[in-house]
This record gives sequence, C-alpha cells and structure tokens, in this order.
Amino acid sequence: MCYNKSVHAAFARWEVAAINKTEKRYHLVGWLLFVVCAFFFIAQSLTDNNMLGLTGSIIFFAGCIAFLIPLVGNWHK
Repeated sequence: MCYNKSVHAAFARWEVAAINKTEKRYHLVGWLLFVVCAFFFIAQSLTDNNMLGLTGSIIFFAGCIAFLIPLVGNWHK
C-alpha cells in the first residue's frame, strides 16, 4: 500500500475542522493533560535513572504533540 502524507494531512485537517468548537476544547484539554502526564513520566524516569522509561516517556510526549498539531492548526475553522 502506498502511503501519501499529503492525503493523510488533508484528511486530518478536514476531520478536525468538522468538530464543533466545544468538542475541540474538550479534545485540547485532554491532550494537554496527556502532555502534563508525559512531563511527569519524564521527570520520574530522570529521577530513577531509568533510560527505558525515559525513552518511552519521550516517545509518548512526541505522540501527544503529533495529535495536538492538527487540532491547534485548525482551531479557527
């Protein structure tokens, strides 16, 4: 299967734009809470010198940011 990033990005923008403003706020608050949790996971991993936990926490943080980008990018639509 051929993966086309521009098609996926266009679909993500359309999907986020179709959500009403109140629902977007709930999504934003939820993802921001996930980002806060990621910071706590990172801090805990650094405190315990847990490299595997730190790696997982950073990947989790990156995933949260990836889901926030289309939401924030289409906030006014």
